[in-house]
Amino acid sequence: MGDTHIQQGPGPEHGLFSLAELPPPLITGLAARAVELFHDGTAHDRPLAGRAVGLLFARPSTRTRTAFTVAALRLGAAPVPYGPADLHLAGGEPAGDTGRALGSMLDVLVARTPGPLDDLRDLSRQGRLPVVNAQTPEEHPSQGVSDLATLALSFGDLTGLRVLYAGEGNGTAVALAHALATVPRARVTFATPAGYGLPEEDLRAAERRAAAVGATVGQIHDLCAAPREVDVVCTTRWRTAAARHADPAWREAFRPFHVSEGLLSRWPRASFMHDLPAQRGDEVEGRVLDGPRSLVWTQAAMKLYAAMAVLEWVTGPGD
Repeated sequence: MGDTHIQQGPGPEHGLFSLAELPPPLITGLAARAVELFHDGTAHDRPLAGRAVGLLFARPSTRTRTAFTVAALRLGAAPVPYGPADLHLAGGEPAGDTGRALGSMLDVLVARTPGPLDDLRDLSRQGRLPVVNAQTPEEHPSQGVSDLATLALSFGDLTGLRVLYAGEGNGTAVALAHALATVPRARVTFATPAGYGLPEEDLRAAERRAAAVGATVGQIHDLCAAPREVDVVCTTRWRTAAARHADPAWREAFRPFHVSEGLLSRWPRASFMHDLPAQRGDEVEGRVLDGPRSLVWTQAAMKLYAAMAVLEWVTGPGD
């Protein structure tokens, strides 16, 4: 009788965990591929045909979950969905044990979790499985790809683009910083409430990457210090992924960063972006979100094509 015992040790992690880990040409290439797929969603040969894509969403998701599900289907894969309580991870099973089991059945795992990013790395190593970070508290990298693709679709050549982000330095902001740091001569300013800025390590990493292409990434805590010339104003909701701010008066710190028509009038030709969901009246005025300068709905649609580009890449020959 042959040996049918399956036993293997961990392998190297692979997948999309943080944009900070990807070479700039790969980030811009993923965005360019998303734009290509936006123009022609059939510009592929169903590269995931016969494969299974696990979709673990332990936190609510409308756009990202739908985008990756439809992306898997359009690329030929069978999506395998998991809700927050569907896997034994919810009962305390170690991520590595779950990864070893999933890796013997799935071809890629897309995961949004409340836990640390290191859990996704462990899933990948133990399961020898490509894993896509669909948002952890640290970063939302596929959103960064989608945002860069939206900008490329809207502006064409992004060289010298001037971007102002107003709001919390959360995982969406982190991904945006790493994505925009690849754009030659870009000028990127993050305006955040004091104590709610980008993590220092991510800000410094983005600054170093930006310097290599003649770009700048900086942070301020007062919109009075915002640049005089801006091409795009971005924001996101003030409390993401069920986060809770320790300071009960946190709204007072955030109120000056509300994107109103009055604020946007400082830059009459600037476009507006928001990754959604939005809280009209909190981080953005409804007339801005739904106004003629808003790219928000294009930005939402672009998530599908960014997801397709990411899945193509993580399951391709290099991974």
